[in-house]
This record gives sequence, structure tokens and C-alpha cells, in this order.
Amino acid sequence: QSRLVESGGGLVQSGGSLRLACEGSGFSLALDAIGWFRQAPGKEREGVSCISSSGASTIYADSVEGRFTIFRDNAKNTVYLQMNTLVPEDTAVYYCAAASGFHDCSVDEFHYWGQGTQVTVSS
Repeated sequence: QSRLVESGGGLVQSGGSLRLACEGSGFSLALDAIGWFRQAPGKEREGVSCISSSGASTIYADSVEGRFTIFRDNAKNTVYLQMNTLVPEDTAVYYCAAASGFHDCSVDEFHYWGQGTQVTVSS
């Protein structure tokens, strides 16, 4: 069964780092744009960062610019989100999603979603 599988979430102190991974299970991610999104309790799901299939184009939300880095290793069929200098406001369930392409890294552009991984940042 084809699916996106997120991993790497956990509990970290403010100022710490985590690296999330999004792996394509049963299919190749190489031709897909991949996005990372997050949803905090009581809030709407929001775009965090997106990367084109080639990796040449990336977008970051203003709130994570300079702290998070998205990159992909198509040989490993995996897209990563390196998260540094984490703050409590980054606490959320993080999802990866696939699309044929994107314009502004919005939720509506992505139609194939993983199950999510919890990230909790303590103060």
C-alpha cells in the first residue's frame, strides 16, 4: 500500500533541534513536490515549508524562515525538515504531503497526506 510516513517527532526543550523525515512507502517521491504542514490544537493546518521535485525551489513560512530547512534525498526516497532553535509556538502535529507542484505552499494544493508526527517544544 502506498503511503507517506513521517518520523522524527518528539519532545524537545526550547532552543533545541529536531529533524523530521517523510518517506514514500510503496512509491517514489522523486516526481512529487513535498510540503510540510503543521496543526496546533484549536488552530487550522498551516504550511511550514515546501520543496519542488528537483529540490531547486523551496518556500518557508515567515515564522520558520531562518530556523527550518527543507531538503530531499531522492536516492533515499525521503524529504527532511531540519528544525533548529525550536520555540514552544512550534508545538504541533507535523504532516508531510505530496503534490504535482505548488505555488504558495498552501494546504489546498496538496492532496496526498501522511498521518503526522507530534512535535512538542517545552519552555
